[in-house]
Amino acid sequence: MSIWSASLLALFVWWFSTGAILWVVKVADRRGGNAGTLATLWGLPMLALGIFGFWSTLDDMSAQGAVLAFLSALAIWGWIELAFLTGVITGPNTYPLPPNTPEWERFIRAWGTLAYHEMLLVFTLISMFLVEWNMMAGNKFATWTFAVLFFARISAKLNLFWGVPRINVDFLPNALAHLATYFRIRPLNWLFPISVSALTFAAACWLERMHGAETQGQIIGFALLSVITALALLEHWVMVLPIPDEKLWRWMLPAPKQPTPKATTLKGGHHGL
Repeated sequence: MSIWSASLLALFVWWFSTGAILWVVKVADRRGGNAGTLATLWGLPMLALGIFGFWSTLDDMSAQGAVLAFLSALAIWGWIELAFLTGVITGPNTYPLPPNTPEWERFIRAWGTLAYHEMLLVFTLISMFLVEWNMMAGNKFATWTFAVLFFARISAKLNLFWGVPRINVDFLPNALAHLATYFRIRPLNWLFPISVSALTFAAACWLERMHGAETQGQIIGFALLSVITALALLEHWVMVLPIPDEKLWRWMLPAPKQPTPKATTLKGGHHGL
């Protein structure tokens, strides 16, 4: 596998899996009831495949091992995101934020809406690291991939809670509709240039490691990490650039049954979940 084919694979899997998860969540919203919980349960085989792939590639330093490790991390991540978007694993705060809430309380309550989800992500990342350390694994691309996704997602959510110029809540599922009251719109918060710079530096480091790698497996692995980090960087910029990203998925997302007074859209482009 070449660097270009590995990069295209990463792009395809990212966009396809994102669209598939959004589609499942929207269908669950339309059906109501326990549809979100059932969708999460039906997604458990994806989690099992991710765990199996992670375990089976710990000592595989070939190009195929690097790709399978990358896909395994995405499978584990995808199930956790599905559980979050369907409302199965979120946090204790499931109600809208009262108006005129002080800034410090706004942030604490906002983070409370994600508490269980973030705790699961942290537990998963630590578990992957401990397994690799205990097994003295040579293939660490699954853990690195998960770490990139985790830290990119954390910084994206912090940017939304502290304020970005353009936010669109078009994709917020019913279980997370209350999050719209936690997001803020402001010219730009201080975290944005820091998080963008950190992701840019990380992408540059992966590229440097790729060019200095000695084996084909390492080259492919670092190429995949470079692409996924670049995609995370692009997601950050979409939060502040006037790009209506809802058009990317509008053609495949089921339309709601009927408009409701609770459907509130803030001006702009991206919600970054």
